Amino acid sequence: MTAPTSRSALTQLVQDKYGDAARRVLQLQEPATCGPLSSCCGGAAFNGTVDPITSNLYVNGESDALPSFAVLASLGCGNPTALATLNAGDVVLDLGSGGGIDVILSARRVGPTGKAYGLDMTDDMLMLARRNAAEAGVENVEFLKGEIEHIPLPDNAVDVIISNCVINLSGDKQQTLAEAFRVLKPNGRFAVSDVVVRGEVPAAVRRNMELWIGCVAGALEEREFERLLNDAGFVDVSIEPTRVYKSEDARIFLGDAGVDVDATMSEIDGKFMAAFVRATKPSTTLAVKSCCGPECSP
Repeated sequence: MTAPTSRSALTQLVQDKYGDAARRVLQLQEPATCGPLSSCCGGAAFNGTVDPITSNLYVNGESDALPSFAVLASLGCGNPTALATLNAGDVVLDLGSGGGIDVILSARRVGPTGKAYGLDMTDDMLMLARRNAAEAGVENVEFLKGEIEHIPLPDNAVDVIISNCVINLSGDKQQTLAEAFRVLKPNGRFAVSDVVVRGEVPAAVRRNMELWIGCVAGALEEREFERLLNDAGFVDVSIEPTRVYKSEDARIFLGDAGVDVDATMSEIDGKFMAAFVRATKPSTTLAVKSCCGPECSP
């Protein structure tokens, strides 16, 4: 995939690809896919082969209780709702909510006293998500149109931010994380699944990997991800690998794309991973020191 020359070009590319994916689900009732050379994470792979990285993300009967279109439209690399701590009454925001699968799961977990927002910039995905939420019978949801770099919510509005393989697609990740920090309440939790790169990877290898996992194009190196979160003001930052992309997993995909897989094997193993990224917005309330001795008196 040739990298877009500007943030606006990247935004348009992502919008077009995900819009096509939503229409594929709505019109053909087939799994969402952005094609082999895509900016999407997940989806079907070459020749209908199931992608070993994006398969079986929703387990233990989770997907059984979801509308079929929500499952078909899943283009993520993880299951943030299974890893995030969601409590009854929480307000949750899903950045890049797509077909709404994680919004629906979150809404059920936070219950009627809580709420789940989904934010997406693609009209077709928003239409699909609203249809899925109605079919699922969840009422404590709201889908918003907008970009994750400019979240249409006030300051200190949500308890938890989740996202499923979307932040890597942002053309301005620093702005995205600053916005996430802004809309979180004090002590709010940032809990996203994303593709992360571990260590230095040669440019040629990275380009080859883009053929297999489109979202690798914008994936952050894990130390850089941590730095950006800290710079935004977050504390307790951690990155936990959930799936490591192995060279053998990539063989069929890269081979079908005409890439010399054997020549890149040593550069692939353990370098690309789906990970769960956690961070916390600190409390803005200063603790008051308890004092009962004479030194406390003026």
